[in-house]
Amino acid sequence: VQLQASGGGLVQPGGSLRLSCAASGSILSINGMGWYRQAPGKQRELVAVISSGGRTNYADSVKGRFSISRDNAKNTVYLQMNSLKPEDTAVYYCNAKILVMTTMEWDDYWGQGTLVTVSS
Repeated sequence: VQLQASGGGLVQPGGSLRLSCAASGSILSINGMGWYRQAPGKQRELVAVISSGGRTNYADSVKGRFSISRDNAKNTVYLQMNSLKPEDTAVYYCNAKILVMTTMEWDDYWGQGTLVTVSS
């Protein structure tokens, strides 16, 4: 099982980016999916999470600007980021709790991280 994140890049303040993260492998089911970020010199923090039923939760710092969604048929989670600020600059990691077919166990999986830089 692996998570493949994409969509990061350089954007000016006020701009938008859309991150994607696709899970692949011996997947039987996926529960919660989410995005976390880690800025230089800081700890990794939660950005947004979404349950299998579509319930969402956001960090206060991104509420009203970011939107998380998922496509269960594609095992993919998205993060639409609008009104980006320099303080949103970080490596963004996707996460998913996955029931693995080969082990019949739930495990946490992380993507490789994608860099988002907000700068003029």
